[in-house]
Amino acid sequence: MLEAYGELDAEQQAFLALHLHGCPACVAEQHSVAELTGVMDVNALPEISPNLLAQSRMRLDEALDETPRLPLAARIQNLLAGTWHSLSHAPALAALLVGVGFLGGSGLSNYQAAHSKPNGVVTVQQPAQSTVGNVSGVVPTANPEIVEVHYNRVTPETMQGSLDDPRIRQLLLAAAQHGRDNSVREESVSLLATECRAGHKCGDGDPVSNGLGFRDALLMSLRYDKSPQVRLRALEGLQPFVSSDQRVRDVVLESLMRDPNANVRTRAIGLLEPVHADSSVRQVLHTVSTQDENPYIRTASMQALEGADGIQ
Repeated sequence: MLEAYGELDAEQQAFLALHLHGCPACVAEQHSVAELTGVMDVNALPEISPNLLAQSRMRLDEALDETPRLPLAARIQNLLAGTWHSLSHAPALAALLVGVGFLGGSGLSNYQAAHSKPNGVVTVQQPAQSTVGNVSGVVPTANPEIVEVHYNRVTPETMQGSLDDPRIRQLLLAAAQHGRDNSVREESVSLLATECRAGHKCGDGDPVSNGLGFRDALLMSLRYDKSPQVRLRALEGLQPFVSSDQRVRDVVLESLMRDPNANVRTRAIGLLEPVHADSSVRQVLHTVSTQDENPYIRTASMQALEGADGIQ
């Protein structure tokens, strides 16, 4: 529904596009929502009288005041039940939460494995203390000197393991897309790129990561990451697929035309060398060689075109 009303940002739209590429059920759901919103847009909404609106609000306030407050255990039970009902209609969110639960639930088994096998591959470190993540509620009590505060804690954790471990791969994908600073994203994308260049499981993702593979993550980093160093690392990882994957070629061409960093655009020209004879590549190179504001980019594009003429 958020997508139907234009409430998704660019990154969320990219995630959705990648998911829809391999999920016929969600594509069908998207079409159904589009048809529904189309019908709703055609029919004019009836106007509600101010009196009816005011009366409805007053009755709602009175009903809420008269409703007894449920005990904490009952509120938690209702919240969980409502969340599960919502997840049944949101497969992408369900997959994400299953992944988070998988990572959290695996902590105990990882701890046992690390202590039962001295040479265990995966280890998890969890400090004794954690910080307050957010405050979810403040409730006054009968005693004016006492207040009840509901809050959630954030517990930092560390996982160590092989790049073939699905949990490590999922964490790297998350870091590449949502790392808080450039160094985290750059290091993650660099590892993804190394795996792709080595031919190690760089294609499709796993169900926990919602089908997002290393190659998809590199494409998204090249298109949307704000750090030129991260984009350069993404280009390195995509190099082996320029000739065989049309999606990769299109995104590299887009970087050549629109990336704000000259180093990224120059590297994109180098990546396109194996496909310089392709008509779409030649067209972009010709446009850049004649219209680009950067003289160095124009020269490099012209040289690439001349090399392509020599190949032909």
